[in-house]
Amino acid sequence: MARNATPLKPRRQAPPPPKPRAGARAARSAWHHRFEAWRLHHRDSAVDALRRMRATPTATAMTVLVIAIALALPAGITVLLENARAATQGWDGNAHLSVFLKRDIDSSRQQALAGAWGARADVERVQVVTREQALAEFRELSGFGEVLDALPDNPLPPLVMVFPRDTTPGALETLQKQLGEAREVDLVQLDVQWVKRLHAMLELAGRIVGALTLALALAVVLVVVNTIRLAIESRREEIVVVKIVGGTDGFVRRPFLYTGFWYGLAGGLVAVLLVQIALLWIGSPVDQLTALYESEYSLIGMGWINAVVLPLFAGLLGLMGAWLAVSRHLQDVDPHLL
Repeated sequence: MARNATPLKPRRQAPPPPKPRAGARAARSAWHHRFEAWRLHHRDSAVDALRRMRATPTATAMTVLVIAIALALPAGITVLLENARAATQGWDGNAHLSVFLKRDIDSSRQQALAGAWGARADVERVQVVTREQALAEFRELSGFGEVLDALPDNPLPPLVMVFPRDTTPGALETLQKQLGEAREVDLVQLDVQWVKRLHAMLELAGRIVGALTLALALAVVLVVVNTIRLAIESRREEIVVVKIVGGTDGFVRRPFLYTGFWYGLAGGLVAVLLVQIALLWIGSPVDQLTALYESEYSLIGMGWINAVVLPLFAGLLGLMGAWLAVSRHLQDVDPHLL
């Protein structure tokens, strides 16, 4: 039986598995092609956003005007506050300390003290008023000349008026304390209440303007959010088609972001124009008022830096509002949820 047995055929080996095809990752385009496509889509999105805004002039003008008014109000108040600071900058220059010396201090010692105080870094200048000068001035201004002649001696002390460089309340009080430590000094008088009131009012006005700016900036963001939401609803079918054919969220989001930026930028430019018109309108009455006070002060405008910063800031607010709107409402038009 061993001779008649049929020899076994060798098994056929299985063919080797096919090599995997190059997928999308291997077939990805070069980086410069992707960058060029990204750049072109940014350009087309920006142009398309402007074209769509121009296609609805009434709605666009109303939205831009609302943004402009919301931005012009704090910007105008800020300019007026800066003018108030500039107009009152010289008011506290008359703030000084009246240093009354003891009555037995002679004029030579009075001059020496005045020279020493005038050499201080925090003192701008000093003015010496002798006892004789003080008596003559008091006689002229008071009208009590006969009464003063009846006195046996000059009752007025020598005086040194010290004008500081820094007229803030804290600096004035520090200088008052230091000058009062001299043994020749009898009294250092400082009327700093009006200086404190002036600085307090300007500080309060600045805080109010800051709070108003934040509130109206939030209002601008909300206006853009509502505008972009309506734009998304009007282009729902277009967005669905773009997503079905493979458009990414970034591809869909980009035109709306440019729309928000253009709305904010246009509103900022109109706000600058409104502020400048308002300043021109009140400029003539302000000049007449300052002329009555024999002042050469003239109203200060926004300046080119603020005129550039305000539209850019408004554009960023519009961009922020558009991002919030698209991030929230883009999910509502997801084709997988339809």
